[in-house]
Amino acid sequence: MSIRDLPIFKRIIFIPAALLGVAALVIAVKTKQPPDRQPLAETATRVRVIEARATSVVPRALGFGTVQPAKTWEAVAEVGGKIVHMHPQLKKGAILEEGTLLLKIDPVDYELAITRIEAGLRAIDAKLRELTTRTKNIKALVAIEERALALNEKDLTRQRTLLKKGNTSQASVDKEERNFLTRTESIQSLKNELNLIPAQRDELRAQRADYAAQAARAKRDLERTIVSAPFDLRISEVMIEDAQFASQGKVLATADGIDVAEVAAQLPIGNIAALIEPGKSISFNEAKFMDVIKEVMDFEAVVRLKGGDLQAEWPARFARVSDTVDPQTRAIGIIVAVDDPYRQAVPGIHPPLTKNMYVEVELRAKPREGRIVVPRSAIHGDRIFTVGPDNRLKTRNAEIELRQTNFAVITDGLSPGEKVVISDLIPAVEGMLLDPVEDVQAARALADEAQGLGEVR
Repeated sequence: MSIRDLPIFKRIIFIPAALLGVAALVIAVKTKQPPDRQPLAETATRVRVIEARATSVVPRALGFGTVQPAKTWEAVAEVGGKIVHMHPQLKKGAILEEGTLLLKIDPVDYELAITRIEAGLRAIDAKLRELTTRTKNIKALVAIEERALALNEKDLTRQRTLLKKGNTSQASVDKEERNFLTRTESIQSLKNELNLIPAQRDELRAQRADYAAQAARAKRDLERTIVSAPFDLRISEVMIEDAQFASQGKVLATADGIDVAEVAAQLPIGNIAALIEPGKSISFNEAKFMDVIKEVMDFEAVVRLKGGDLQAEWPARFARVSDTVDPQTRAIGIIVAVDDPYRQAVPGIHPPLTKNMYVEVELRAKPREGRIVVPRSAIHGDRIFTVGPDNRLKTRNAEIELRQTNFAVITDGLSPGEKVVISDLIPAVEGMLLDPVEDVQAARALADEAQGLGEVR
């Protein structure tokens, strides 16, 4: 039913009512009060912070390698012969002291050679003594003959004088001349024999020197029949049996020295460079190359064995640098030495540092004083987040001297006393309001690790 269908009086009543409703709606809209507007409050982001402090930093680097003895030895048969003695402990793994008799080769042939050579020496010495006696005798004969010659000369002169006076015959003069010439020839013969003696003596002396050399060699060969430990060692292999013939040059056994063990630890070149203090000047001298290297790489070292429940460590010292760089890993070998690795052993607690053990090597450089350190998690690219005086976020560009496992050393961009944000800020907006909470435990752990007390990886 529409309005037109209503009776007239009802239509008259409906129109004022509608107008009243519209008027009421307009009045309500006009007189409505706007809602109260509250200003937006800025929310502070809670972050963990530490105070930047100057501290002592011990740069460290970690590498891994296998243990090898610093000295190895091969027992080589320097003379041939039958093995007539073997030490009962000459077996793989046995530890023997310096000077221990390990093997003995049959010495009979070498003793006979010495006897024969010494007999030859005695014969030469006898001939030399004979020459000395002959020299004395010939000199005596020459003196006698020269006196006799002088008498012959006087007789010859007298006979010639008598011949001139006609008191003797020519035959007597000729006889005296023959006697004089015979005596002269005899003296010359003796002198010739005397002149030959020095050459004969030189020949005998040369023969004696040859015999003496043979004797010395024979004695050395006799000494070589005994094979003794040249130093404290551990037998690694035995290649001979008792009563077996050993030819000259045969390797009888091999052994390793136990006084020093070495580890060639492989470390990335960058890690090694981080241990060397920036700006340290060196002068290269070929004659003192190793001294220069040791001066630059003045590291302390620790060798560690980690295997299940068994863990042990040994103090070590820097020995030298390997001659090559691994072309694939770009790692260089740093060789460290451990003194007396066996004497430090405690059964069941601290094993000896033996060959082919796989160990880790920690290198420690000299402490660097007055360095500012921050956790590595606080570094974002080359930036650090700090808290300003009004608790607003400030971003600093940082220059990093050294990166370690969990911290980095800052050389520029941060001052002692500043608050460093160590929480992750997502997003990090310059000037945002912060609610800093100092993390004392993190600061203490950072200081401990910087001073070399934490574990390096």
